[in-house]
Amino acid sequence: MSENKISEKYTYIILIFTLISIISCVILKIFLFYGFLVSIIVASCLFIKSGFSIIELFNMIKQGLCECKSLFILIALIGAMISVWVSSGVVPTMLYYGLKYMKGVNFLFAAFILTSIVSIFMGTAFGVISSVGIALLGLAKIFGIPNFILLGAVVSGAFMADKCSPISSLFNLTLESIRINYKEALISILKTLLPTYFISGLLYYFIGKKYSVALANSHVDNFISAIHGNFIISPLLLLLPISIIIMSFLGMKMIKSVSIALIAGIIVSIGLQKANFNDVIAAMLNGYRSTTSSVELNSVLVSGGIVSMISVLLIIAGAVSLSSIFQGTGLIMPIIKRITIKIKSNEELVLKTGFISSVLTAVSDQSVGIIVPGKFLADKYKELGIKNSILARTIIDTGTIIAPLIPWNVNSLFIFVTTGIPTVAYAPYAVLCYISPIITFIFSYLNKFKSGKHVEKIDVENV
Repeated sequence: MSENKISEKYTYIILIFTLISIISCVILKIFLFYGFLVSIIVASCLFIKSGFSIIELFNMIKQGLCECKSLFILIALIGAMISVWVSSGVVPTMLYYGLKYMKGVNFLFAAFILTSIVSIFMGTAFGVISSVGIALLGLAKIFGIPNFILLGAVVSGAFMADKCSPISSLFNLTLESIRINYKEALISILKTLLPTYFISGLLYYFIGKKYSVALANSHVDNFISAIHGNFIISPLLLLLPISIIIMSFLGMKMIKSVSIALIAGIIVSIGLQKANFNDVIAAMLNGYRSTTSSVELNSVLVSGGIVSMISVLLIIAGAVSLSSIFQGTGLIMPIIKRITIKIKSNEELVLKTGFISSVLTAVSDQSVGIIVPGKFLADKYKELGIKNSILARTIIDTGTIIAPLIPWNVNSLFIFVTTGIPTVAYAPYAVLCYISPIITFIFSYLNKFKSGKHVEKIDVENV
């Protein structure tokens, strides 16, 4: 990160203009990439006036995009994989068994529990939403559950990966930035995670009671018959999504595991479902449209392919480019110093850590919301005698977890492109994502009154 050369006036102009540009695009339903592009141009002009060269700014953007190249590849692969999973019968098989065995179940509660468990083993919210999440959304549509409510439960469960999965890239980034081990962080995180998870599950249980038996059995049977009549159904097809979970758990990179699942899906489409090779490739690129005898089933078995991902790739590129020059120019560091310099108590430090991490995530991305407070505030936590595990927990419970609630965030954009459901629709039902920071702040204030002491001080013997 470069030494800050930017005046306070330019700093606020850049930040305010960026927020106005992004929010205007969201409200006016303008392609969000234009908001990022205009913000990058305006910010770059002011950075150049402050002494940065065009080459420096270009290199910052280039470095940021290069660091995210695996994400771009993954998104394109997932777009192709979903189409192949539909044509190969994987998604229809999920729907088939889901319809047979989940009738009468509190589906919303079950979806939250299932996705949260899977996310721990997969280590990626993206992977959970694009595999298990897609199948659950298909079932929700058939059972008559509003898709945005179901997606809220899926998002809550899926983002458990970023909170505590040992194979999550973001969780490991947090551990690396703060320099603590997994066991130490997990023990601290569980203190706020358990009540957060319990409250979220309770809410989904009561909301889900309304939708437990949404359709008549005859209606469900018609869907089962339509699926069975148009696809070869076998429990062995479930090995494809299960294989992603297993490969991720064993430490295989997400790109490699998705690629293997994609290739397997192509083989199954051609060998088992007797699909034409050219049709499968076309579906990967342009999407898949089912042509069964059931109009309602056709509306469920739809995917967009790689082409549908182009718009989100552009938006992500814009978001990454903007956050890269913000981070590279040191734009936000003076603001953080001003916010933290007068902190005197533990609860105030936790509150401001959460605020800083959340704001940085909102104006850039999760990695900035982790790295900057993780590195900059570590000395402040040591000064007040608070364990680094509390710093990690606070960042994870605030900036990291709120990402899918921010419409212009990479996570929200990915969810929108994958499911077609906008952030403003599912966000009110992604209850874990906003209960988590509330519980964290309550917990920090409750500690204040325990025997008049802060209960999570540094063990002096281990310093």
